[in-house]
Amino acid sequence: MELNVGTILEGKVTGITKFGAFVDLGEGKTGMVHISEVAPTYVKEITDHISKDQVVKVKIISISPEGKIALSIKKAMEQNQQASGGKPAGGQRSDRPRQSRPAPAPRYNSLDFAQKHKDEPKSFEDMMAKFKQTSDDKMSDLKHNIDNKRGGGRRGYNK
Repeated sequence: MELNVGTILEGKVTGITKFGAFVDLGEGKTGMVHISEVAPTYVKEITDHISKDQVVKVKIISISPEGKIALSIKKAMEQNQQASGGKPAGGQRSDRPRQSRPAPAPRYNSLDFAQKHKDEPKSFEDMMAKFKQTSDDKMSDLKHNIDNKRGGGRRGYNK
């Protein structure tokens, strides 16, 4: 059997490593499926997706001049889905992440708002007094920080 790039074959998983799996293609030929080519989703542990002695469909994605055969389970699955009209084989759900809508904004009623703001001043004069106090506090902090950066005042100029 002649092996060509793009061919889909069945093979038996003969070994699993952290970075991929080795698949026996028959006639003494072995190829490797890199971990990134095992499934259409992120694969953290390859043993969660395939196991030793499992028969898998693979697509040949490259053959190096040295004879190393790179395989892909993911691309073999994609090709099977395209041949069957774009639906996942066996009536299974697709592993593609669904696009989700943003969560709706929380709704507040007037009672919630009143409870959150019950400590705030009620009259215009109270609000102005509170604003002035906050403003004075911020200005004081700002002047204090600026003086500290400049060296803490004008010492030495009064000599």
